[in-house]
Amino acid sequence: MRARVAVIGGGQNCEHDVSLASAAAVGEALESAGYAVVRLTIGRDGAWRQGDGCPVDLADAIHVLRTCDVAVPVLHGPRGEDGTLAALCDVAGIPYVGSGVLAGALAMDKWATKLVAADLGIATAPGVLLTPSTAPAHRWTHPVVVKPVAAGSSQGVTLAGDAASLAGALDAAFALDHRVLVEDVVTGREVDVAVLGRPDGSRTVAPALEIVVDGLFDFATKYGGGADFRIPADLADTERKELEDAAVAMFDALGCAGVARIDFFLTADGPVLNEVNTMPGFTEQSQVPKMFAAAGVSYAELLDLLVRDVLG
Repeated sequence: MRARVAVIGGGQNCEHDVSLASAAAVGEALESAGYAVVRLTIGRDGAWRQGDGCPVDLADAIHVLRTCDVAVPVLHGPRGEDGTLAALCDVAGIPYVGSGVLAGALAMDKWATKLVAADLGIATAPGVLLTPSTAPAHRWTHPVVVKPVAAGSSQGVTLAGDAASLAGALDAAFALDHRVLVEDVVTGREVDVAVLGRPDGSRTVAPALEIVVDGLFDFATKYGGGADFRIPADLADTERKELEDAAVAMFDALGCAGVARIDFFLTADGPVLNEVNTMPGFTEQSQVPKMFAAAGVSYAELLDLLVRDVLG
């Protein structure tokens, strides 16, 4: 009998459409790998729907999930990637692919991630945490990147190159989160590293990917085709080892499972951590599948591996 796999997409956040694209691609690939795929979608309003578009309440959605052997949560951002959906699966007793509650919550919180990195001796961009009460007193003194603490897909991320642009940048970030990071601009190459954790404790690191872009790698550049992905990144052996060691260290310290993408700036002084994504974009053209494809692992094979690792 074919294993039943629930693929969950959508979500109540600014990455809803990105998640729908990832979930659709994941579902098709798993079907091609021989699984019986059950599709569930969470609307922007929080309402659940089955693959045929039929609305179901939460209790019915959990019942559907319990008829499956494993769930694949393909939600990016808050109320999904941040551990929320993992918590639902844990409480309902449903095995799932990917990181658990704590890892999802920590990695989604960029401020908490910086604190973990600092304890590991991994550099991050100097920055300050602002809230609506402290932001009015903040003064621009040099170019900074303003971003929500817990959002994804580069949503709400703005380069404030002068004092006049700071207020608008803060407004854009606060529209998505009640906490905002203001970080120094880091000069370096943007390099992503994908780590796959196996049940036996082993770690597989895919060939690194470099993002070559003119300016800030924002939402429009990320999804508008303006970025040049180079795989494998042209790295010296020492650079590659530094990046891979830092990526695995973050993966383990946060308690990640399945696959995660760890993003860095490679500077003259070494790697500077940007962020950790426990549920990165997952269409076949997304960064993580492209990195594993460069290692000879196809999109369908990668997903099959992730599911089989949970099924045991």
